[in-house]
Amino acid sequence: MASVNAPKWSRLEPDERRTQILASAVRLFGDKPYAEVSMADVAASAGVARGLVNHYVGSKRDLYLECVRFLVTVPPIEDVHLPAGSLQERARGSVHWLVGVIETHGRAWVSMSSGSGVDEQVARILDEADDLAAERVLHATAFDGADPVLAASVVRAFGGMVKAAGREWLVRETLDREQVEALLTDVLVTVLGTARSL
Repeated sequence: MASVNAPKWSRLEPDERRTQILASAVRLFGDKPYAEVSMADVAASAGVARGLVNHYVGSKRDLYLECVRFLVTVPPIEDVHLPAGSLQERARGSVHWLVGVIETHGRAWVSMSSGSGVDEQVARILDEADDLAAERVLHATAFDGADPVLAASVVRAFGGMVKAAGREWLVRETLDREQVEALLTDVLVTVLGTARSL
């Protein structure tokens, strides 16, 4: 009697399959330049036929833009318990949460958030993500300054520091997570203090 082997594939719901493909693409685009990643590579990494990749995400360009958006968009913080108290305590909690988000994606986040050599569509995604991140950081720290436009501007500038610190930690390995959190907490407190006085 011949043994029956289990199939090498499994049937997933459309959302699950799409998530599986996106996760594979994020890993690949995080490890290699755009030109070196093919849709066949994504399909092989996800364990699906190439046609399924096209079905779920369209073109390679569409997939890349979706990966950028996924990696650089700071998730909502509603489900995160952040400490009440002083600005220093709120900033520390916010930075700890933010660094955890960055750590989840590692080098892929650094690669896609850097913005080097970006085109107009990618630049728009990065700008939208920076605006949303600033809004969420201000909310998380309960910032109560008088000028919300100015506050968002200085927090977007802080975002540049976050990206540079992430690169030092995850790529150059000159800082560890604890050092990054301490540095970014101090900078955020200073930036928000400055926003109040401008």
